[in-house]
Amino acid sequence: MTGTAGAGAAVTRRLIRRETRGDLPLLACLAAVVLALSALCAWAPAYAGGQEDRALRQRVDASQAQAPLISLSTTPEVFDTVPPALDAAGLLRAGATLTEQLTGPAARHVSVIGGSYDYDQASLISPRPPGPANTGTRLGLTYLPSARAHLHYVSGHPPADRTPLGTAPQIGLSQASARALGVRAGSRLTVEFARTLGVQDAPPHATLLVSGVYLATAAGDDFWSGRETLDQPSRYPAEHSAGTVLAVRGLVGLDAADLLAGAGVGGPRTTWQLRADLSGPALERARALTGPLSHYSADLSAALCQGADPVTGELGCHVGGQATGPLLVVDSLTPLLAAFTAQDRQARDLATFAVDALAAVALATVTVAVRLLLRRRQAHLRLQRARGASTVRLVLLRCAVAWPVVAVAALLGWAAGEALAPGGTSGSPQPATAALVASTVALTVPLMTWLAVREPRRTARPRRSRPNIAVGRRVVLELTVLIATAAGVVALRSQGPDGILGAVPVLVALTVVLALLRCYPFVLRLVLRQARRSRGTVGFIGAARAAHDAPATGLALFVLVLTLGTAVFGGLVHRTVDDGLATGAAWTTGADASATVAGTVTPASDTRAAGTRTALQHLYTLSLAGRADGAVISPVAVVAVDPEQLAAVAPKSPLAATLRARLTTGARADENAPLPALLSPDLRASEPTGGFTGTVVPDGQRPRDLTFTPVGTLGTAALHDPLLGPVTAQIPAGTPLLITTAGAARLMPPQPSGSTVLLLEGDTPAAARPAALRSAAARALGPQARIRVRSETLSALREDGLTRGLGTVYTAGSILAALAGLLALVLELTLTSHERSRTTSFLRTLGLGAGEAGILHFLQLLPLALASAVGGTLLGLLEPRLLAQTLDLRQFTGGPAQPALHTDYSLTVVLIAGVTVLILAAAVTEAFVARRRGLGAVLRLA
Repeated sequence: MTGTAGAGAAVTRRLIRRETRGDLPLLACLAAVVLALSALCAWAPAYAGGQEDRALRQRVDASQAQAPLISLSTTPEVFDTVPPALDAAGLLRAGATLTEQLTGPAARHVSVIGGSYDYDQASLISPRPPGPANTGTRLGLTYLPSARAHLHYVSGHPPADRTPLGTAPQIGLSQASARALGVRAGSRLTVEFARTLGVQDAPPHATLLVSGVYLATAAGDDFWSGRETLDQPSRYPAEHSAGTVLAVRGLVGLDAADLLAGAGVGGPRTTWQLRADLSGPALERARALTGPLSHYSADLSAALCQGADPVTGELGCHVGGQATGPLLVVDSLTPLLAAFTAQDRQARDLATFAVDALAAVALATVTVAVRLLLRRRQAHLRLQRARGASTVRLVLLRCAVAWPVVAVAALLGWAAGEALAPGGTSGSPQPATAALVASTVALTVPLMTWLAVREPRRTARPRRSRPNIAVGRRVVLELTVLIATAAGVVALRSQGPDGILGAVPVLVALTVVLALLRCYPFVLRLVLRQARRSRGTVGFIGAARAAHDAPATGLALFVLVLTLGTAVFGGLVHRTVDDGLATGAAWTTGADASATVAGTVTPASDTRAAGTRTALQHLYTLSLAGRADGAVISPVAVVAVDPEQLAAVAPKSPLAATLRARLTTGARADENAPLPALLSPDLRASEPTGGFTGTVVPDGQRPRDLTFTPVGTLGTAALHDPLLGPVTAQIPAGTPLLITTAGAARLMPPQPSGSTVLLLEGDTPAAARPAALRSAAARALGPQARIRVRSETLSALREDGLTRGLGTVYTAGSILAALAGLLALVLELTLTSHERSRTTSFLRTLGLGAGEAGILHFLQLLPLALASAVGGTLLGLLEPRLLAQTLDLRQFTGGPAQPALHTDYSLTVVLIAGVTVLILAAAVTEAFVARRRGLGAVLRLA
């Protein structure tokens, strides 16, 4: 018995080896699919994580260029000692220890990068600024070490961090502020600060020495964003009297707070800026940091604060031995990460379309390969079945041949993917997905083998005829697919894509294929009817064979249509995002470049002489009252523009055309005459019939009423015009908009809360260079202007990690789907070539010539090529319309609205032509092989 069992095992091993050698080409196809998918499971998540990290770092860097994302602030208590005292240098140094209260491993990646302090605005007692309109002067003090790199002192020197003994604290003023105050280097300022309640009966006074006067230098990192008051003074109406209040801010040295504390001035607001190191796995580190940040304030209070301050009654804390008030944590990183997470989720959902389509094509390729594998072994399987082999034995035999190949391919693919995957990213390989892919391919072999070799069930009951059963099953299948597709499309349009609904395009492709298979025989019967009436038999036989083989071409048709649909859909996303990026860059900059400053100011120079066309826009915030019912609408964004300037910058702009047609720009004969205005739809709805009035207070003058007469309503095209992009970015969402002529800017006083936007368009290539545009904008609006250049903005948008990652997914998915589809098509044509060759050989024995045989091969495959072209075109045009509401691509483009979907028709034509040429090349190849076949081979096939 032992010898018999050993001999049987040896026979089985020899049989497995022989079958493996015979099936090597098809096993290699299975191995290639498994290897590629396993490698993707290891490489793609790491690559996608790297792109996510890059995108998050880009957003964090852009935000931190304007303001710190994490900051700590407190107010030192100077009256807990007698006399009042403060060690500002020690307090700022102690800020480096405040990160010790951050818990978790993410705390290692947070550090304090600098400290500063600010005093609230105090009253300037002397000298009195020139000008009768100034009813008061307010002076703010700031210690900001980082500002020194962005200043140039034209007289004097920066304020000293260590003031000489017995001298007054030093202050540096901008040239504009010094002129407004009428002082210069060496002047002395007497300032009255607010008194501290419960400690002082009278406000303290202090004297400051103007150490120097500076000019702000241009900064490319948005340093001056939010710090414009350090360069330009501002004016605002006095609250209880006529006239205006002049507000300026100056820079002081480090020990100015110590000296002011000795003079009885309360402590300044001290702020430490924290920076998170997001190098490496940025997304992973940021997510790990949000938890500790959520309770950072409570941890600081628990560690540093005990009891209540005897003066203020607030929670008393100690930082570096200095008594302070409560510590306030400002966390802007968590909201930024939440917004980024939503964008990242949308990108991942969009990527599921490509991933699911690739999975469907790969599964179809595996199915075709296994079918061909079983077809080649069909005679051998029948022989083994006749010799008494059981179904289980035959299934296990095929598994013993295929499973080792699948396992080895999966391991090799996983190893290759891990070796190629980038390290140090937030993404990690997905072994579970790779195992699922390999298991699916491995289980396909026994399933299809069982379907091929199983014995039909015997029953005593009479059964319906086999054709009726097949028709019923087909109808049930088609109805199931149609219902699933309709439900999927409805769910996708209502709630957007996710991991499951991403497979809806696959169902749509399957529905298109089922429709083609229903229409395919009908069209072929019409062709067959015409061919029967024509002379010759080749056309009739070719059409008849194509009609006979139509049901068997379903899988090939599905692969071709789905491959075309995936590639067309990827081209749609690429084309839409690319066009949307250009629109988004134009919306951000308005023209070749734009410059924005806080406050309504007048440009310092005319840039037209430098070969640059410009358009100036002033943004004011007013409270308007309807003339019909007196209802107050506040706030309203009022934009004063010159239509001729806008038309010169953008001659084809719909906004400029509307403004030139509706707004008159001539000189106003009477300052009290109404101003023409165009209104946003929401402002027009609030006052459907009448106009609006607003009150302004010019410097040193009595209040003046402005009347705005509506001359039209801004349409969607005008509101989304790029010329309004930069100024719209300064307006809070939901604020009504009113556009009037530039003459209104001469009637309204400057507003520190407003904005000034300068659009620049280069006349020549030299003038349109980024350096030339930046230079012209800085000359016009000063170094504190925030300058945006369209070419640089477009480049930054294209380099965004999420955009590049999404493009890579669709490009790689389309290429891999095309390769898998090509492999599946070749295997399917190989699988069905035997019947075509048999028909041709039979006809050749009846006298059919070699040339006519080639035409017959061509005619048998021509319907498949035409059906694939029709199905691919239909799917490429149908999918964008079905998924239009689910493709939210605005976050990737930055435009004012959802970008319109643009099908890449050139790519669609190339893909359809390529598939058609491929099928026809297969026909030519079969015809060539048939012509070289000898008479003996022809007789054997016949």
